[in-house]
Amino acid sequence: MPLFEIETDAHIMVGWAANEEEAIELAQQHYPDEAVRRVLQRPRDVWVISKRLLGIESSVAPCEVARDCLSKASGDKVHAIRLYRQETGVDLHEAQLAIESNMSLGW
Repeated sequence: MPLFEIETDAHIMVGWAANEEEAIELAQQHYPDEAVRRVLQRPRDVWVISKRLLGIESSVAPCEVARDCLSKASGDKVHAIRLYRQETGVDLHEAQLAIESNMSLGW
């Protein structure tokens, strides 16, 4: 089954679907209030995020606070960063690194 990248107003999802129509249905099922902006069939069957591109140079352990914030924000990275800053009191750069690091680890 192909892997699709589906972008809505506030999210980018990656999931398997038989075709583009099913990928759109998948997005609408999880985020019914958001318009689908773009659907792209990925050329391979895996999704890769470069840790170097995110600025992660060393090994990073999963952070339960960051994962909890991602869960509360339903995967919305910007909202998760705000929640993480509120929970921990760190600056924007540290919060962004924590959230993006945990996104790359698969929350």
